[in-house]
Amino acid sequence: MDKKVLTEKAKSHLHVLCSEIGERRVGSLENRKSTAYAKKVLEDLGWKTESTELSVIDWKTDGATLTCNGKTFEVFSSHYSLGCSAQGELIAVSTTHQLEQANIKDKIVLLYGEITSQQIAPKNFPFWNPEEHQHIISLLEQGNPKALVCATERNSATAGGVYPFPLFEDGDFDIPSVYMKDTEGEKLLAYAGQTVELESKAVRIPETAFNVTARNNTESKKRIVITAHIDTKIGTPGAIDNGTGVAIVLMLAELLKEHSSKYPIELVLFNGEDYYGALGQVKYMEQNTGTFGDILLNINIDGAGYKEGLSCFSVFNLPENILDTLHEVLWDTPEIVEGLPWYQGDHSMFLQNGCPAIAVSSQWFIENMECQEITHTPKDNLDIVNYKRVAECALGIAELIRKL
Repeated sequence: MDKKVLTEKAKSHLHVLCSEIGERRVGSLENRKSTAYAKKVLEDLGWKTESTELSVIDWKTDGATLTCNGKTFEVFSSHYSLGCSAQGELIAVSTTHQLEQANIKDKIVLLYGEITSQQIAPKNFPFWNPEEHQHIISLLEQGNPKALVCATERNSATAGGVYPFPLFEDGDFDIPSVYMKDTEGEKLLAYAGQTVELESKAVRIPETAFNVTARNNTESKKRIVITAHIDTKIGTPGAIDNGTGVAIVLMLAELLKEHSSKYPIELVLFNGEDYYGALGQVKYMEQNTGTFGDILLNINIDGAGYKEGLSCFSVFNLPENILDTLHEVLWDTPEIVEGLPWYQGDHSMFLQNGCPAIAVSSQWFIENMECQEITHTPKDNLDIVNYKRVAECALGIAELIRKL
């Protein structure tokens, strides 16, 4: 299949995922539509498919308000937080040390400054959970405040391009919280010690989501696993993060459907990379306990197809024969280069289980990860996609697999 035809297929898949369906937050109807679409495409191409059901929560809000002495402050319900209608004394905390010393019981706590400099890892997140974050969550839960107001600045490294960002994005953390811009927090700080009223019209809704897995018909235990996450953050159509990854997996299903490989191919669409509990990834690890050693290679696609720059394949612990083969492919494909190492993706799960991996992305994104203001926002739409780059990634991965 030539690049021109494949480019049109990329456009078609991405139109469905990002325009017709749009935001694909875990638990939503749109998320289930996206996994149903992907499963049908894979089945129609002759792959043996299965859906793994996940018990998740959907989350919705009708907004939040904060008032003090007749003055209103702009706040937003923290994603996956419980809602609340609370009134209490405002106490301000800017450091972990202050939090250790403060009496916050039955108060409304303004968190600002140093303590809000980076997004707090969800309390049960399995892949990255710093002790400092666990300590902050423990102090808050033991302190038993009525609610939290979190003033945050820009931090692309931990929250993407969202400003302000929700300090807590955690359906397992039951203290109601809202968030606001750091500049709004500076105004609210003047009201510390006074009574404030906070309402957040947020609800958690028990729901289901699905991982989708497709396999070809070869019998060898050793296998190549190609992955991408299909879910998005709340509030974004998720074109680069990660509609393009899903589109590449679906195009690979077509490119490889008649390929007789020495190694079986497993295509996995995860639900949960942008969800506080990473439940799809956790379920996959449970299902593969004791068999990660059978994975010859993981190829994870996330952030591919950006309109600026080249595509990049970043390598992690590749055996010499696979690395040599990859270099042959890159030599013949000038649109794809070897990228810098990065770990904020599902390939990290495979690395932690001893598997070699290749992370497929966009060179511009990897080199500007800590300063871009696109991911997790409405700006991550089809206007920023280079469809030819999407097709080139699919062709490059397919060629690598053929050579292996």
